[in-house]
Amino acid sequence: MKISHLSLSLLMAVGLVTVKAPAWAHGEELVLDQVKVLQEQRPDIAPGKKIVMLTVNYQPGQSSPAHQHPGAVMAYVLEGAVVSQLNDEAEHTFKAGEYWYEAPGTQHKVSRNASKTQSAKLLVWSLVDQDSPVTTPLK
Repeated sequence: MKISHLSLSLLMAVGLVTVKAPAWAHGEELVLDQVKVLQEQRPDIAPGKKIVMLTVNYQPGQSSPAHQHPGAVMAYVLEGAVVSQLNDEAEHTFKAGEYWYEAPGTQHKVSRNASKTQSAKLLVWSLVDQDSPVTTPLK
C-alpha cells in the first residue's frame, strides 16, 4: 500500500501514527488504513477552526490507543459495535445506528471493536482549531 505525505500527515493528525514505532493499545500491529479522512473544511462561520470528517475501521478485536480530542467530536457507528469509555464513566457498547458526543478535552480511555469475529466502522466528525490535531495521545 502506497501512502502519500498527505495521508501520513492526516494519520498523524488523528494520533494514529507517531514518530516512534507505532503500536496499538494492546500490542496489535498498526494498520495504516484504519482511519480514512473523508473531508476537511475551514468554515467561514467559524474562523480559525476546521471541521474534519473521517471513518475509523476496526478489524475483529482491534482497538485504538487511549487519546483525547482538543475539539468537539461526534461519532456514529456505521457497522458492528464499538466499546467506548469516556473520562471515568463506565465502558459502553454502541451498536450500528447509535452515536455519542465528546466535549473538547474528553479522555477517550477505551475505543475498541466489541467483536472478535466481525469488523466495526465509525463515522467521526470533529470541530477543532485549524492548527490542532484531531486527536492527541493520553499520557
